[in-house]
This record gives sequence, C-alpha cells and structure tokens, in this order.
Amino acid sequence: MNLPTVLDLITDRETLARRHADQLREQITALTDELARLDSELADLATTRTTLRTLAADEFTTDDPTIASAPYQQILHVLGAAPHGMRAKGICLALGVEPSPKHVEGTRAKLKRMVNRQVLTEDEPGVFTLTQKRT
Repeated sequence: MNLPTVLDLITDRETLARRHADQLREQITALTDELARLDSELADLATTRTTLRTLAADEFTTDDPTIASAPYQQILHVLGAAPHGMRAKGICLALGVEPSPKHVEGTRAKLKRMVNRQVLTEDEPGVFTLTQKRT
C-alpha cells in the first residue's frame, strides 16, 4: 500500500464517522427535547396531585368526609340551633353570607351532599333538617 491510498482510506473513514456523529447529535437533541417535555409534564402532574391532596385533606377526613371542613361545620351548627328545618337562603343569612344566587346555590349543593350522606334530611323540598340519631 502506498501513502496516498492510506490517506484516502483515513479520509473516507473520517467522513463516515463524522456523518454518524452528526446523526447521533441529532438524535440526542431530539431525545433531550422529548425528555424536557416529559419532565415538564411530570412536574405538572406532581403539582396537580399535591394540590388535589391538599384540597381533599381540607375537605374530607376518613371519619366523616362530609362534615369535616369548616363550612360544613358552620352549616351543622346553624341547623342544630334551628327548631325546624331551614332553606339554603336562610342558612346563608344565619352565617352572615350575602344571599346572592351564587352563595345560595353553593350552600344548597353542600346541603344536598349532606343529605346524600345521610347527615341531613330534606323531608320537604328545599327545607333541610338534621338527621335524627338512631339509638
């Protein structure tokens, strides 16, 4: 073999290696971008999970998920002092909450949840009372 042939072989090998290195760099860039996207999604999911757990912990307990939070406790306190049932608007007024449609509907939703969990009864449509304890 002569020197020019060896140098041509080295040049060919160098060109091939450079192309392969460029392909690998492109793959690394694409994989790095995909990894960054997935890392961002994982971070968002972790934040969502943490937020939901925090909200759920504020709203529910294992003992009685309906009446654990302060708003539910306030509603139970008002109904406990009422000799007869009350409507959602009356409960809002008793709690010192503006009886706007938004607040009345929010209170009514809480009352309906407590009826579904048998904490309250709704013997007359829209009138809520505490469920009598069974002995």
